[in-house]
Amino acid sequence: MVKPFQFKQFTVQQDQCAMKIGTDSVLLGTWVSLERNPISVLDIGAGTGILSLILAQRSHAQTIEALEIDDKAYEQCVDNFEQSPWNDRLFCYHASLEEFADEIDDTYDLIICNPPFYAENYKTENSKRDLARFQDAMPFEHLLESVVALLSKEGLFSVIIPFSEEEKFTVLAAEFAIFPKRITHVKGSPSAAIKRSLIEFSFSKSDIINSELIIETARHHYTENYINLTKDFYLKM
Repeated sequence: MVKPFQFKQFTVQQDQCAMKIGTDSVLLGTWVSLERNPISVLDIGAGTGILSLILAQRSHAQTIEALEIDDKAYEQCVDNFEQSPWNDRLFCYHASLEEFADEIDDTYDLIICNPPFYAENYKTENSKRDLARFQDAMPFEHLLESVVALLSKEGLFSVIIPFSEEEKFTVLAAEFAIFPKRITHVKGSPSAAIKRSLIEFSFSKSDIINSELIIETARHHYTENYINLTKDFYLKM
C-alpha cells in the first residue's frame, strides 16, 4: 500500500502513479519564480499533480492546467485536484504533449516540467515506471518545440533535469530561441557532486543568474536555503 503524501495544505494520493513524489518536484515547484505574476500555468507530464498543487498554493494564477498521458496517473491527478483547496483553478488534460500543442491556441505565462530523463539502457521490467522516467517518452526536442509554441512572449519556462544533461538541454533550447535566465545547481550535501539543474528559460537573452542549493549538511540536517524553500509545504520543516 502506497501511503498518501501529506503536505501542510494538501494531500497527494500516489498509489496509481508510476513516479512517486520525490525531492525533484518539490524543489522545482518551490523554486519557480512568480515575479511576473502568471495568470495561466501549464504543467507538462503532471503525474500526481504535485507541481500544479504547489503552484496553486504559491500563486494567484487563475488557470493551472496539467497534462498527463498515462491513464491511471491522469485519473489520480484529477482526483488530487478535486480534493484540494484550489479545485476551481486546477484542470488536467488526458493527452500527449504533441496532441495538446497542436490543438491549443492559448499561450501560458508559466510552463513547468519535471521531464522523464533516464537513458535507454536504464530500462526496467516496469513499463509504466519507464514511461514516467525515460526520455524517449518525451524527448527534449519534442518538449522544447511544444514549449515554444505554448509559451507567451513574456512567459517563463522552468524545468529540473540531471546536471549531466544541462549543456545538451541549453544548447538545444537556444536552437528554439529560448534562453536560460536563471540556473540553480542542486547538491545533496556540501561534498557531493552536483546532481540536478533547475533552469528557468525565457525568449529574451540576458545574463544568467547562477546559484547553488545544498539540501543537507548531514543526514536530516537541512540547510537554511532548503528549509526556506520548502517550509510552507513539508510538515516537518
